[in-house]
Amino acid sequence: MQFIKDWLGVGSRSVSLTGSDKASTEQPRIRVGILGTGKIGADLLVKVRRSPWFSCVLFAGRNLDSDGMRYAASLGVPVSDKGINAFYDPCYTCDLVFDATSAACHLEHAQVFEKLGIFAIDMTPSQIGELCVPALGMVDHRRHHNISMISCGGQASTPIAQVLYQQISQVRKIAVKSIVSANSIGPGTLANINEYYCNTRAGLRQYTGDIALDVDLIADAVNLRTPMLTSITASAEHVDLGRLREPLAVMVERVQRYVPGYRLIDEPTLTDDGVRVDLCVEGLGDYLPAYAGNLDIINCAALAVAEDYARYAIRSRQYRPYLPEAAATSLAVHLSR
Repeated sequence: MQFIKDWLGVGSRSVSLTGSDKASTEQPRIRVGILGTGKIGADLLVKVRRSPWFSCVLFAGRNLDSDGMRYAASLGVPVSDKGINAFYDPCYTCDLVFDATSAACHLEHAQVFEKLGIFAIDMTPSQIGELCVPALGMVDHRRHHNISMISCGGQASTPIAQVLYQQISQVRKIAVKSIVSANSIGPGTLANINEYYCNTRAGLRQYTGDIALDVDLIADAVNLRTPMLTSITASAEHVDLGRLREPLAVMVERVQRYVPGYRLIDEPTLTDDGVRVDLCVEGLGDYLPAYAGNLDIINCAALAVAEDYARYAIRSRQYRPYLPEAAATSLAVHLSR
């Protein structure tokens, strides 16, 4: 009940709805929850609050004293240390939730979200939901209610991999190698490393074809401020570099619409058995440092999916209007029982 008391200002904390969490009279907002209070969850919180489509009504984890929880509380966001159980409260509802925990935890969480009718965006490589790379097309919200953001490497490499696969004849193999700062890899990523490889390959295969795929992730423990660097190599007999330039430029522009720090480092380079494209991803510098592009790209992609869902939900009235005064009154009655 701590998050309810915090919301109503009961007890030692005083929490108010300020800034981007105020109800908009110009545009309806959908109610968003974030599960997982680590680096990804805290950075998502900044992005959610900045968007005109959302009101963040719950930031849930397990430790009220974690950095993420303290940060959320400082912004006046309702927090709870009840984890997934916070979403069961009868007086508290969400339309959409970002699950930024772990692949193993999402196996359980997905069932809860389905039962409660909450649209879920899976930030973990659990391989449960419908895979989505926004630049390659959004999902059908009428059919899919659990969306997988694949992985950071998947979001960075798949758009380029699709261009190479479509523009080069008889691609035999695609190899992806990402280098990221060791400071931008948390315990959740390390715990999910096997799932990371599996889900990144699954994303590549969905958007390319049934070919050989190699995926590698390297943590740079020396250059701790290095941005995300990703190389995509396509093995093929003949490569026409001139044919690649325009489609690559178009695809990069698509990604930049929601990930401004996404860019090619140089022109495509011929290799002994094909072609290599090198790219760099820098973050927006919200909660995370700008060099943590690997975390920023998956959050930006998730936000793009969430905003697409918000437009659909509001247009079709498949959402619960966010009314803070009515919600507070309902919760006050609940607390008085």
